[in-house]
Amino acid sequence: LEHRSGGYLITFRVERDVLDELKLEEVTQRKSYADIHSSLSEQLKNSLRCNVPYLKQSIVRRLPVLYWLPKYSVWDYGMPDLISGISVGIMHLPQGMAYALLASLPPVFGLYSSLYPALVYFFFGTSRHVSIGTFTVLSIMVGSVTERLAPDVDFQKANGTNITAEADVTARDSYRVQVAAAATVLGGLIQVLLGVVKFGFVGTYLSEPLVRAYTTAAAVHAVVAQVKYIFGVFPTRFSGPLSLIVAGTLISSYAHLNTNYTISVVGEIPSGLSSPSVPDVSLFGEVIGDAFALAIVGYAITISLGKTFALKHGYKVDNNQELVALGLSNTVGGFFQCFSVCSSMSRSLIQDTTGVKTQMAGVASSLIVLVTILKLGTLFQELPKAVLSAIVFVNLKGMFKQYYDIVTLWRSSKIDLVVWLVTWVSTLLLNLDLGLAASVTFALFTVIFRTQLPTYSVLGNIPGTELYVDIEMHREARGIPGVTIFRSSATVYFANADLYLEALKEKSGLNISKMIIYKRRQEAKQKRRERRAERRAKRQAKREVMFSILFSFQLLSLGVTAASLLAHYCTSLGWMSELQDGDTTTLGSSSEDTLSQDLERISLGSLGKWTWDIHSIILDLSTANFIDTVAIKTMKNIFQDFSEIDVDVYMAGCQASVVEQLEHGDFFSEKITKRRLFASVHDAVLHCLNHQENCDVPKCATQI
Repeated sequence: LEHRSGGYLITFRVERDVLDELKLEEVTQRKSYADIHSSLSEQLKNSLRCNVPYLKQSIVRRLPVLYWLPKYSVWDYGMPDLISGISVGIMHLPQGMAYALLASLPPVFGLYSSLYPALVYFFFGTSRHVSIGTFTVLSIMVGSVTERLAPDVDFQKANGTNITAEADVTARDSYRVQVAAAATVLGGLIQVLLGVVKFGFVGTYLSEPLVRAYTTAAAVHAVVAQVKYIFGVFPTRFSGPLSLIVAGTLISSYAHLNTNYTISVVGEIPSGLSSPSVPDVSLFGEVIGDAFALAIVGYAITISLGKTFALKHGYKVDNNQELVALGLSNTVGGFFQCFSVCSSMSRSLIQDTTGVKTQMAGVASSLIVLVTILKLGTLFQELPKAVLSAIVFVNLKGMFKQYYDIVTLWRSSKIDLVVWLVTWVSTLLLNLDLGLAASVTFALFTVIFRTQLPTYSVLGNIPGTELYVDIEMHREARGIPGVTIFRSSATVYFANADLYLEALKEKSGLNISKMIIYKRRQEAKQKRRERRAERRAKRQAKREVMFSILFSFQLLSLGVTAASLLAHYCTSLGWMSELQDGDTTTLGSSSEDTLSQDLERISLGSLGKWTWDIHSIILDLSTANFIDTVAIKTMKNIFQDFSEIDVDVYMAGCQASVVEQLEHGDFFSEKITKRRLFASVHDAVLHCLNHQENCDVPKCATQI
């Protein structure tokens, strides 16, 4: 640690062995899969075993109120929670009745929806700051369901044989309440089920641009739904795709404005609480799609707000428990004729700014609503619905400000902008349920598209460090001679495995297929040369033998001694080997020497210049968080193909989970061992350089 003026300069030097996967497992003592994951039978035994501390912890986790309520300090928390609860309770009254209009239900059911779910969330919720109750988007979604299954035309009064334009409002509203309750209960059950199986991450599939665009488009639906109360115009309502465009009906209605002077009011608000009733189960089949959309959207809004406040105030929100809490709030509320609820941004902000400490504020706000239902309901009976619609308009102001997202996303991310626009258009034209499905599908396609077309790069070393970065993007990056380091910005899987292989060939400059064909042709030519050389050597040997025999007989006939004959024979053939005791020289050795010389002349360099440029390829898999069977086969092919042209392939930076998947996929063999896997790119580079005899052997150390 060196001190310099203006701060500290920290330098360190690490000296260790180059770590391949086998050495890494030996050093770190990596656990096996069986050590980490217990078998199903063991899990069952542990669950059945009477473990009091675990049982207590499990109960507290499912009932968070048991954790914080015994520690509740009335002196410290009582007054802030009371003030916050009263403030939010007062907001519940107009919002509950106004949002009931969005759901196409009588206003009193908005008050019910502001009462029961908040009490249930008090016991099961983990967020201290969110306010559970009616919300604009969910109310609009419920309204689309109720008006689709209970349109006005189905409840027109009959006057003898004539059908009047006037609808039986009492029968219509009664059936709409049943539809809303069925959708709410089913949506709540879906949320509970997802929470129990720990599917709390499902809300992450709704990205922020998608949610903001969805709520912005839903605000347009809300405006259209409230126009009739603001202006006293009651056009025929449509449902399904393109239901927002009802232009001809509006023109017809506006043409008769002079005959419409009546003002619609809230009407009778019955005092007292309604008794619980079981929803109509026969409606589940017709509302299951809408219920699923309500479950996902409601959870996404609640968890996003909950995490925002939790981060601000330094506590944790449990995703799965929030799903269960919200699901139970909707399920129980559905039995009391409530419609789907979630957290509200406006009420939650008020709750936070007034200094709320716990969910006791939710109890206080519920008491305000309860008193209103029991004693003060008659005060709101003459309240014009136009006033409630104006309240809706004011609350939608923040959503309409989200149109500025278009400018922001244009500057930051074009893909997110496309997701925003597609979500907005599809929600407007296809209605809220189909629009959500289309939006999520399109958003997932953008993710798949980006993983299919990732950024491929060749890495170089920053001198004096063990850092490796993209050569094309960094001027100081230096390539390693003879070594190509290849990296993909996305994990390798079935959708991009072929593209990964093609990009590797392109970046390395090696056309594997052509090179293999060329090498095999060269090997075939080499074998033909060998066979021709061998045949020539055999023919030459035969000639020499025959010549020597004939010449020997000729000399013997002239009386030359055997010793003189042999010396003359060796000299005539140009053999320079000397005969010594115990040494023998055969005719076959001449052909072998000739063949070896031919092989030396036919060196590996004759196969092309590329054999000298690259001797090793390192695949940086640090970005991969999984690898499937298709990618494993692709990796095997890479190792096999490059070995055909005498290029060694190594992997670096593999996570432990990826190594396990490689093991289960039978990736390793006698030819491809764990010696080909290294802990980091730098380890792999040092191994490649040490492996080449014609390279200087560097020290296995790095100074930064």
